[in-house]
Parts: sequence; C-alpha cells; structure tokens
Amino acid sequence: MNDFNTAYPHTASQVVVKQNALIRQVYAWMGAGLAITAFLALVTLSSPAILNAVLGNKLIFYGLMIGELALVFTLSGAINKLSTTTATLIFIAYSALNGITLSTIALVYTTNSITSTFVITGGMFGAMSVYGFMTRRDLTSWGSFLFMGLIGVVIASVVNIFVGSSAVSWVISGIGVIVFTGLTAYDTWKIKEMAATGAEGRKPAILGALTLYLDFINLFLMLLRFTGNRR
Repeated sequence: MNDFNTAYPHTASQVVVKQNALIRQVYAWMGAGLAITAFLALVTLSSPAILNAVLGNKLIFYGLMIGELALVFTLSGAINKLSTTTATLIFIAYSALNGITLSTIALVYTTNSITSTFVITGGMFGAMSVYGFMTRRDLTSWGSFLFMGLIGVVIASVVNIFVGSSAVSWVISGIGVIVFTGLTAYDTWKIKEMAATGAEGRKPAILGALTLYLDFINLFLMLLRFTGNRR
C-alpha cells in the first residue's frame, strides 16, 4: 500500500485530517464488502439451485475459489494501473463471490454459533484496529513476523488437507487467530501511515478495505473452528 506516490502533507493537522478521512473511507468500503458477502451468502442458502450448483460441481466451486484469488491478486498487484471504477468493481465482485463460497459454512455450523463467532470477531477486530490506528509505536517490525506466520498457516493448511488431522487443524487455527489478530493492528497502522504520506481518494481506500476485509474474514473463520458448534 506504499505504492501511492503523493506529496507529504505540510502540517500535523493536515496529517490527522487525511488519516481520519482515509480510515473512514476504508471502513465504509469494508462494511459495504461485508454486507455484500452476507447478502450473497443468504441468497445462495435460500436458493437450492445455486447451492446445488456450488456444492454439486467441484469444477464450479474451485472455479469460484480461483476466481476470488485472481481478483485479490489483480486488485493488490495492479491497483495503480486500474481505474477507480475498475478497482471498485473488482472489490465488489470479490465480496460477492466470497459470499457464495462462504455460504457453505452454514451447512457445517449452527446459525447461533456463526452469529456469536461473528460478534466475537467484530469485537477482537475492532479492538486491534483501534490499537493499530491509535498507537504511536512503529509497527514495521511486526510485518515480517506476521508474514512468516501467514505463510506457515497457508502451508500447514494445504498439507493438512491431505493429512486430515483434527489436532493439526486446531493448532493451525490457534496460530491463525494470533496471526490475523496481529495483522488487523498492523494493516490498520499501515493505512494510517499511507495517509500520512498524502494518499487519498477511493483507490487507496478500496485497497485498504480489501486488506482489512481479508483480516476480518480469516479471523472469523479461524475462530469459528474453536467456537463453532457443528450440525
């Protein structure tokens, strides 16, 4: 998110104004993304035809997953080359596809446990995001540590697909909760620092929203493995 080359504000008050303005836009777009995801998940669950198409055909399901990854990498890697409209549409499309694929968790976990986990996630995410925005510490050192943790979680998750160990799954989830809790604070801090360099407008807001959206969703999924009651 440091690819936005803009001039530094001249005064401390300008920095604060830009930081507050950008963070408001980020949270607005993140909230919109979560709302789109929730809406599409409900639509999918209420439509047997869509649900059967997603679950009954592995090609479609994995195609949706690959499509999501492609959208994330496109938005993250080519944000400066994309128009504001294109970046916005990619974010909306990703949120929608994620809603379709995430609808499947409602078939595994009870509605009450999903709701309670969502509330817990919101509380943890909110607390860490506030910390990341309010802290005066330099969180740069967190980046490499959390990135290594993230890579470890991804690799272990892929390996456990073939191993199928419930114990390993619990360990992965525990580490994942720590990693995404830390990433929430770190990414919020990065957005604040990005605003301090003068970044403003919808494109940096969309990129920031995507980053925090991913932190929230992954933290929710990791916590659900601990707190979720299976059907």
